[in-house]
Amino acid sequence: MSFSAPAPGAVASAAPMRGRDLRAIAHRRTRPGEALAKFFLFACASVSVVTTIGIVLSLLRPAVQFFSKVSLWDYLTGTDWSPLFEPAGYGVRPLLIGSLVITFIALIVAVPLGLGAAIFLSEYAGDRSRRFLKPLLELLAGIPTVVYGFFALTFVTPSVLQKFWFWGREPDIYNALAAGLVMGVMILPTVGSLAEDAMGAVPQALRSGSLALGANRFQTTVKVVLPAALSGLVAAFVLAVSRAVGETMIVTIAAGGQPNLTLDARQGMQTMTSFIASAGMGDLPQGSNEYRTIFAVGITLFVITLALNVGSAKLVRRFREVYE
Repeated sequence: MSFSAPAPGAVASAAPMRGRDLRAIAHRRTRPGEALAKFFLFACASVSVVTTIGIVLSLLRPAVQFFSKVSLWDYLTGTDWSPLFEPAGYGVRPLLIGSLVITFIALIVAVPLGLGAAIFLSEYAGDRSRRFLKPLLELLAGIPTVVYGFFALTFVTPSVLQKFWFWGREPDIYNALAAGLVMGVMILPTVGSLAEDAMGAVPQALRSGSLALGANRFQTTVKVVLPAALSGLVAAFVLAVSRAVGETMIVTIAAGGQPNLTLDARQGMQTMTSFIASAGMGDLPQGSNEYRTIFAVGITLFVITLALNVGSAKLVRRFREVYE
């Protein structure tokens, strides 16, 4: 059997085809239905951007009007928040400190428990246990936050904290400690589920190589898997912080509605979100400076959340590991 060489013209004509941009070919062959699908997907992706712009525009004008009458410096450094009294006080520090204290308590609960649950589900649990335990963990995320709030007020404070408190005076009926503890339980599925997904994305070859070198499972988890999944873990922690800072019903019910510039978690506090909720349900005359405090606190909360997300994105890019 003999083979004939291709004609020189055929080779010359085929060579340029290998360097042609395949995306340009696909673009020319796009069907009308594909263009419609692409537009629909672009519209879906734009919903979050349009919503964010709408939120900023709705907050910006009343906030600018508020800060035209109240100094930004006095707002950020003042220690008296009493916009409904005479003389009015517009220092946001009590609300800011209350939000930070309760968020810190929630993270003390959620981060170690969520990370421990993620390590167990990813590295130690069998397939049957994982299929049972992970949906059970995520079930906590489906409980309404108002239920968590009443649970903190009617059970955690009187039946746990006040009953078994052994150091100093017992917590008040409205206190930041109960709100923070229950909020930590609420955001625990966020930390646990996202951290478990990040650890599950680590290639099995890294684990096998560590075990082959003589490391046990715990050493492999701590020294190989956790560093490899660090970017996903950071994203999970920052998302939990954002979720805790923006929580409303738990702190409104369990922490009280009185601004209090203190670090003592046994006392009642008011957070930025609880103030927005309580003031929004009040009888503040629209257009008044007292009414504009809602938007001033709202844009403060928006800036804090934006800073957390920007910082999270930078940390994720810095510690991101790419595997092929």
